[in-house]
Amino acid sequence: MTATHDVADLGAVQAGAERIAWASGQMPVLAQVTARFADARPLAGVKVAACLHVTAETAALVRTLLAAGAQVALCSANPLATQDDVAAALVVQDGVQVRARHGESFADYERHIVETAAFGPQGGKSWVTIDDGADLLIAAHETGEPGIRGLVGGTEETTTGLLRLRRLQEQQGLPCPVLAVNEARTERALNDRHGTGQSALDGIMRATNVLLAGQTLVVLGYGWAGQGIAERARGAGAVVTICEVDPLRALEARMAGYEVMPALEAAVRGDLFITVTGSRKVLGAEHFAVMKDGALLANAGHFDVEIDLDDLNAAAAGRVRQVRPLVHEYEMADGRRLNLLARGRVVNLAAAEGHPASVMDVSFALQALSLEALVADPNAFTPGVQAVPDAIDREVGRLKLAALGVKIDVSSASQDSYRRSWSSR
Repeated sequence: MTATHDVADLGAVQAGAERIAWASGQMPVLAQVTARFADARPLAGVKVAACLHVTAETAALVRTLLAAGAQVALCSANPLATQDDVAAALVVQDGVQVRARHGESFADYERHIVETAAFGPQGGKSWVTIDDGADLLIAAHETGEPGIRGLVGGTEETTTGLLRLRRLQEQQGLPCPVLAVNEARTERALNDRHGTGQSALDGIMRATNVLLAGQTLVVLGYGWAGQGIAERARGAGAVVTICEVDPLRALEARMAGYEVMPALEAAVRGDLFITVTGSRKVLGAEHFAVMKDGALLANAGHFDVEIDLDDLNAAAAGRVRQVRPLVHEYEMADGRRLNLLARGRVVNLAAAEGHPASVMDVSFALQALSLEALVADPNAFTPGVQAVPDAIDREVGRLKLAALGVKIDVSSASQDSYRRSWSSR
């Protein structure tokens, strides 16, 4: 029989409870959703299988789902992101099936995903997924019809996950609707730009204690997250260079005042490199060959494939040593040293605590309300990646503004009528 949990230390409950309480106190939007859910119980009898970063902020979302009446199983979307004390608190205090350990092996990481996916169809109840990278839904899909029995739908939190799901949709079809939380307007504005922008630099500074001012910082990828990183790095005094493959994003970067150039040209100049593209092998052997001695390599994309670790290991030929807890130094044949942060995993979670709770407040409110919408009317959505309903997006924005004490104007009936009309009068 499969164990209902696999965590590092059940004795760490108190520390986890305190960490969750601190994060929850900074999540007023989710608190309002939780209060309503506790009365309405919109997920009563529904099972939720979640593959997310097991942090205090995620625990706040899990407790919202429990208040709504759901049963929850949770595994980690990143082995280095798990907060073991939080995992313990969820198991002991909330009865959640948590399968996550900080630093778990890749084999255990995959096993936990498979076991969490299997939680859904057990017992013949309706179930939904929450994904951060699409691993969970893809694992369920790969098991065939028994693995998706009763699956109503899911949500996806990341650009990388949505790319994977859209490719799966094109090639094999998706078995259910998936709401693209990552593309909601409130999510783009807060999570990607402000969340990643701050937390990626936070992780880099915690891991290295470097001064950003005066450094040449190369951001590879100028999507929403890349924009946030570039903006905050410039604010910290770094000289920021952007590398892109999309001409429109490259143009945006140039018009925002950044240097824009191919990665191979930037490789010669950079002191610190941050990949945030959602692609693979963005930095490889040709870049490593021309980088400065002491260059820092960090990844803020979801998977550890953006920096080519095979090429990096080959270039070092075994001359690798750990110089700080989250920094490995690779010595090149000519004596230059390149420093890899957090083993190439997403640096804001592996080296820091991820997005601030006030950012995840918006993300997880979107998640909770999206699941409510999927369960309330399964026929309202067709299989495939779908936009989060605009009403949900706007409601979360409204709640966040209210929590910040911000008031805005309300358009008049006459103005609403004008916008609906073709007339200029």
